[in-house]
Amino acid sequence: MTTEKMETVEEVLRLTDPGEMGREHHGWADRLMVNVGNVVAWMFPVLMCAIVAQVVMRQAGFNQAWLDDGQWWMYGVAMLTAFGYAITTQSHVRVDIFHAHYSAEKKARIEAFAVGWLLMPFMLMMTDVLIHYAWSSIKAGEGSDSPNGLHMLYLLKTALPILFIIAMIAAWGLFKRSLVQFSSLRLHKILLWSIPSAIFIFTRITHYLFYWYTSFTQPDIIARRISKEAIFDYTGTVAVVIVLALLAYSFAKSRKSGSGE
Repeated sequence: MTTEKMETVEEVLRLTDPGEMGREHHGWADRLMVNVGNVVAWMFPVLMCAIVAQVVMRQAGFNQAWLDDGQWWMYGVAMLTAFGYAITTQSHVRVDIFHAHYSAEKKARIEAFAVGWLLMPFMLMMTDVLIHYAWSSIKAGEGSDSPNGLHMLYLLKTALPILFIIAMIAAWGLFKRSLVQFSSLRLHKILLWSIPSAIFIFTRITHYLFYWYTSFTQPDIIARRISKEAIFDYTGTVAVVIVLALLAYSFAKSRKSGSGE
């Protein structure tokens, strides 16, 4: 196939099915996000039908609150899925004044830094917050404000952290694809290019371990006061120590095997 034909094929794919762009470089994380996106995309024609139906019914004097709620549910799920899909397919809006003229390696370095140091920490924090947000909704059995609305709102709120986790998997896939273009997938390389993400992960793991340890060793303590115990002042320190230890271990192992970079 000539270069001109290949460019034409890529342009068609970019417009019709961006999930097939660069498929040969996709890993399991990328294909998972593409497949989820392809399924959820069918919500958009359903959403359009729901909007038209609601307009017609409202004009006829039959307003249905459950249909209003359903539109927001579908829109929320579809748009959050599109967030992860855009990460995998690189179809998000980009201010591409300089980036388009960089070499492939420089682009990969920018992507790895942006994902590991900026995007992933945000997504990890949001997922952590949304898990608690969803759990509170489940415990309260939260429903619609309207008597005839959709009364299992906790299902939508539970979908939020799940979709963020899928988007994080997509971000991890992009991070790996970018990293292998200029470096190896050694543990210390992964950590160096994603230090804020790694520190946040181990900070939260340490926090939850301390939480359950305090809960089991002090059964009479009020739940709200657990995280105010003095031991929680050291969660960040413990996380940094763990990350540094993993960095040192991986680097030493890499040097010993003669494959360090």
